[in-house]
Amino acid sequence: MGKKTTVKEGNLVIVESPAKAKTIEKFLGSEFVVKSSYGHIRDLAKSDFGVDLKNNYQPDYIISNDKKDVVKELKDLASKSKTVWLASDEDREGEAIAWHLFEVLGLKEENTKRIVFHEITKEAIQHAVKNPRSIDYNLVNAQQARRVLDRLVGFELSPVLWRKVKPSLSAGRVQSVAVRLLVDREREIFSFNPVSSYRVTALFEVKDNKGKVTQLKAELNKRFDTLEETKEFLQKCADAQFKVSKVEKKPLKKSPAAPFTTSTLQQEAARKLGYSVSQTMSIAQKLYESGKITYMRTDSVNLSELALNMASSMIGETMGAKYIQIRNYKTKAKGAQEAHEAIRPTYLDKETVSGSNQEKKLYELIWKRTIASQMADAQLEKTIISIDAGSTGEKFLATGEVIKFDGFLKVYIESTDTEGDQEDDKDVLLPPMNEGDVLGMFNIEARQRWSQKPPRYTEASLVRKLEELGIGRPSTYAPTISTIQNRGYVEKEDREGKERVYKYLKVVPGSEVEVSDKSEITGAERSKLFPTDIGMVVNDFLVKYFEDIVSFDFTAQVEKEFDEIALGNLSWNKSIDEFYKPFHQKVEETIETSEKSTGERILGVDPVTGKQVSVRIGRFGPMAQVGESTDDEEEKPKFASLRKGQHIETITLEEALELFKLPRTIGEFENKVVVIGIGRFGPYIRHDGKFVSLKKGEDDPMDIDLETAILRIQTKREEDAKKMIKEYEEDAELQVLNGRWGPYIKYQKKNYKIPKDKVAEELSFEDCKKLIEEQDKGGSKSGSAKKSTKKTTAKKTTATKKKSTKK
Repeated sequence: MGKKTTVKEGNLVIVESPAKAKTIEKFLGSEFVVKSSYGHIRDLAKSDFGVDLKNNYQPDYIISNDKKDVVKELKDLASKSKTVWLASDEDREGEAIAWHLFEVLGLKEENTKRIVFHEITKEAIQHAVKNPRSIDYNLVNAQQARRVLDRLVGFELSPVLWRKVKPSLSAGRVQSVAVRLLVDREREIFSFNPVSSYRVTALFEVKDNKGKVTQLKAELNKRFDTLEETKEFLQKCADAQFKVSKVEKKPLKKSPAAPFTTSTLQQEAARKLGYSVSQTMSIAQKLYESGKITYMRTDSVNLSELALNMASSMIGETMGAKYIQIRNYKTKAKGAQEAHEAIRPTYLDKETVSGSNQEKKLYELIWKRTIASQMADAQLEKTIISIDAGSTGEKFLATGEVIKFDGFLKVYIESTDTEGDQEDDKDVLLPPMNEGDVLGMFNIEARQRWSQKPPRYTEASLVRKLEELGIGRPSTYAPTISTIQNRGYVEKEDREGKERVYKYLKVVPGSEVEVSDKSEITGAERSKLFPTDIGMVVNDFLVKYFEDIVSFDFTAQVEKEFDEIALGNLSWNKSIDEFYKPFHQKVEETIETSEKSTGERILGVDPVTGKQVSVRIGRFGPMAQVGESTDDEEEKPKFASLRKGQHIETITLEEALELFKLPRTIGEFENKVVVIGIGRFGPYIRHDGKFVSLKKGEDDPMDIDLETAILRIQTKREEDAKKMIKEYEEDAELQVLNGRWGPYIKYQKKNYKIPKDKVAEELSFEDCKKLIEEQDKGGSKSGSAKKSTKKTTAKKTTATKKKSTKK
């Protein structure tokens, strides 16, 4: 544990993280010792649900193995302290951590104080110390209710999925709803049929009084459905006179977005900086713990009086009084939880901070958004010019915007989740024109366009949807999105666009219309969430048998109940009981009556063998099958894994049969055959008993040639050679390798650490065997410790029980 700590002046402060402890210690002075609990110190036991179903759902908490030393040190320090200050975060999770510490450390009410703050500044910490409170057991019960309910759902549903869908699957309450949103959207995309139309744009020449010519781009105010009518219209325009029929000027006002909440920060950091939701939260946590921003888990858009005054001063000093417009924003999120401030810099006079490049970028984003929220509206003037197209009866429209006063735009512009063909021109300053002006036509073009499929979700847009539906809370968005990806139900990836041919028409004055084919790349996806086949099959099973669990309204209602528990208006045990009894009964019925669900789809018959061709979820994921598994069959069925981007719902018979052309031998290299196949982890090259992955996005297993395959084999050998530090004649399985985190020992498919005081290149065979033996002993010891903790459970106690003893 390092050097021994003594408690000075009898004050022990406990926070969740070492970084936070380090920052707070600076503000409290030498009479306080600040220590970290490293997050939660205990959790529900794994055996018997970790919940006593016969005793009013009392949780069975055990101290985590990795926290036993931490607890021992904190207990020792607490026993020597006159006052223990529990300073975990000011939300339900933080309140629960404070309560667990109170219980496990054996603290007493008379010398324990709970302090909270939503920013780590000297003023906030000192104010908290002067205004301590007791543990809020209503908040603890709300967190406890969420933890118990999620445990019951997960532990009851997962075995059903093992038996009825596939082994090793798991389900979760909020996660399953998130997957359903993605599956529903994917099916909308599967069934979407794009409709084409023709977008017509014109380039006009405008002469001013001095004879200077400028160009004006305008778009026809309608689209044509067919090539024939588009061509007919363009031909009429070849000899038409174009005249300005109307010039409209409208004043416009744009207002800034509210300061950041957890959800809006995650969305904007994704759009502007390309950060994932969990990445944003990790960076924000570092900024908070080092005292640079306020608490990062909040659904409030409010700013304190202090912050408003700081913003006003900053804007006035740097930009002038006309840029100041102080606003009080109201929180609109369903079931807004904590009464925190929005996410803002602790000191608004600091435009930048020290730290990593990512921390600097996120801080700058938060600073700009906060300052802009208190700035004046932007004043713009929008101009719309209508142009008659001769006697056709159609009009072209040219639009432009001029900023008269930039206001908040001087600092910040909010991004949007736009999708599809981005062809709308940016607003431009239009040349001065008057009604009746005749314009010269330079050319008119028409392009075939298609209606856009519904957009797939990004992490950020999924967070926005969950928030709109009232599902989840600020602390749950990031873990929910990480969980559904870790479980293999969803993949976040980029997908390349496909080439598409479209019709292009063009006409210049006095000529015939030219029609040609052009091509473009369309449909590229960047950082989108794609449900996997297994995710879709699990979703369908849950929708069929557990409609409530994946119902948006039901899940939102559960969140409201947690809010009521947090306010002290509802008993958490009663809330759990009302949910669990009918749910448990449904689980038992489903195990008895439901059929196995693999998403099987029969595609047709193999023309060569006459056997049935089908696709389904198999042991290693989605696969195609030729033949049926019956005892009568002399020949066993053939199986092939589906390729990346193929779905059991959309794959055709022809595409499935192509899969059985693999593995294929494409030649020889070094007198050994080179085979191409698709395995559990995707397409591969097999040569001399070794496997090499094909290059994603470049190599197609159906047409890769021998020359490319040899190149991939040689590249892999070079990479392996760089990785190898040392091999041993005594045992070919023992190797010293260079890994992502530095050198390590590999032996019999297990990895072993090399201590910092050892030089990897100098390790003898005996040195390696000794390190392996020591670490294996250490591993078995920790393994047996894990088993023993299951037998020895901590005292079963809850916040409700604690409250009653207090009374």
